[in-house]
Amino acid sequence: QVQLVESGGDLVQPGGSLRLSCAASGSRFSINTMGWFRQAPEKQRELVAFITRIGTITYADSVKGRFTISRDNAANMLYLQMNSRNPEDTAVYYCNAATSNGIIGWGQGTQVTVSS
Repeated sequence: QVQLVESGGDLVQPGGSLRLSCAASGSRFSINTMGWFRQAPEKQRELVAFITRIGTITYADSVKGRFTISRDNAANMLYLQMNSRNPEDTAVYYCNAATSNGIIGWGQGTQVTVSS
């Protein structure tokens, strides 16, 4: 198993910045790909970005140029720097991780609201 705990969600004004963090623990195996997903009210969960252990990154088109994903492998931490926020970014953001033995974990989510 892998436990994931997100933090950093908040209410921000449009155009503002916010950084989300995700702490991973509990796995005896290395964590390969880590990512952020989000789910807005009455919408399906969607990929925001993911990063492999060696640093290969993929972003959803909707966040390219505004969000930056990063990770600290030694600390088992994942981050999402969100800039130029707009109301369409309002959602619950979930951390996701896949271990080398095939286990996939999800965090409980952190609420991000963009509103003036």
